[in-house]
Amino acid sequence: MGMVHAQDKPAATPVPRRIMPQGLDAMALVSEEDMHQAIVRLLCTTHNLAEGAGAAATAAALQMRDRLAGKTVVGVLSGGNLDVRELALVLSETR
Repeated sequence: MGMVHAQDKPAATPVPRRIMPQGLDAMALVSEEDMHQAIVRLLCTTHNLAEGAGAAATAAALQMRDRLAGKTVVGVLSGGNLDVRELALVLSETR
C-alpha cells in the first residue's frame, strides 16, 4: 500500500498498488523538496498558490520533462491550503 504525504500529513488514504496502474499511464515519486520547487515555480510563473500535495503533479511533470517533451500533458493543480508561515519557509528554502 502507498500513502501520499505533504506537510508531514497524509494527503490521501492508502491505495493498493495493484489497483493504481489500471488507470495510470505513469507514476512518479516526488520528494518534499520537489513539491516545494513546484510550489515556487507555479507561484512565480502562473501566480497560483498550491500546497505541497496540490503541486505534486507539477513536480512529477518537471521530473519527467524529457519523457513528456512534445506531448500534451494535463495535470491537476489543487489545494491553496498553504498558510503564510509554511509559504515563507518554502520561499526561503527554495530558489
